[in-house]
Amino acid sequence: MITEHETFHRLMQEKNRFIVPAIIFSLIFYFTLPILTSYTTILNTPLIGDITWAWAFAFSQFIMTWTLCVLYSRRARRFDALVEQLKDEVRS
Repeated sequence: MITEHETFHRLMQEKNRFIVPAIIFSLIFYFTLPILTSYTTILNTPLIGDITWAWAFAFSQFIMTWTLCVLYSRRARRFDALVEQLKDEVRS
């Protein structure tokens, strides 16, 4: 059975070491904007001209999303290598 292989356990540990902190960070980052805009006025202060910190924070969420996607894509190469190793072990 695949779940009994050491490679499978290593794959799951590596995936969880990346995915769990990434999810926690992104949830905190995403929910910070609606919480701050709903319950405080701190993001209403101007950053540059008429652009407030709320707009800057909202734009930074796009950048953070793209960054996480790139990081995951790079990390997925390692995951794929472990999957291939696992498939070879199961076949033999």
